[in-house]
Amino acid sequence: MDYQYPMDETWTKQEIIDVVNFFSVIEKAYENGAKRQYILVLYRRFKEIVPSKSEEKTLFAEFEKASGYASYKVVKAARESEKTVISM
Repeated sequence: MDYQYPMDETWTKQEIIDVVNFFSVIEKAYENGAKRQYILVLYRRFKEIVPSKSEEKTLFAEFEKASGYASYKVVKAARESEKTVISM
């Protein structure tokens, strides 16, 4: 991993940890597969921190540009799938 996660300097330490956990599970979905429920729980927490859809899109775009991993596709797959593990 030669990139940084997108961050907002106004977030608390716990919010930063929670956002990093969310982006980590996106990576995991691409690399090994991640539990669907875990993705959804972390996304809900991410939305508590980043309620704005436009800010979410900006952070997702920054993360995809840096990592090559599309957060939106993972969240969409987790929402629409009945599988217990999401693998991209």
